[in-house]
Amino acid sequence: MTIPGYDSSTVAEYTLEQVGARVDLVAGVVPDAFGLRKSGCEPPVDALADPVDLVACEDLKAIEAVRIALVYDPSKLPAGASPTDVAVAVETEAGWDPLESTVDLEETTVTAVLNDRPPGSTVVAGYDDTDDEREE
Repeated sequence: MTIPGYDSSTVAEYTLEQVGARVDLVAGVVPDAFGLRKSGCEPPVDALADPVDLVACEDLKAIEAVRIALVYDPSKLPAGASPTDVAVAVETEAGWDPLESTVDLEETTVTAVLNDRPPGSTVVAGYDDTDDEREE
């Protein structure tokens, strides 16, 4: 699956099947070192999958679009949680920040599309209750 609105011949695709992660890129410079690997970092408590590192993410240049798709385990959602309360979260200096994401309930994937590099290089599919927090 490519990034909507972009010609598939301009999209670089990276997949890490053992953890269900995929990144599609449209960028002027994608270094040979770019790729995905299972992260060694501790996942957040609300993680629904293993964290994934975007290797050499900081070396991407002239980024037009980044699409991050992660498989998640719906059985890990908290009791009473909506199956759509899932987001791609990125680890930053301040903690794990959810990105605006779209959930595919049939495929049990969550996808975030950005117009720049993510604010960190480690991502995870996680339970996102930020809407609940805003309502309080």
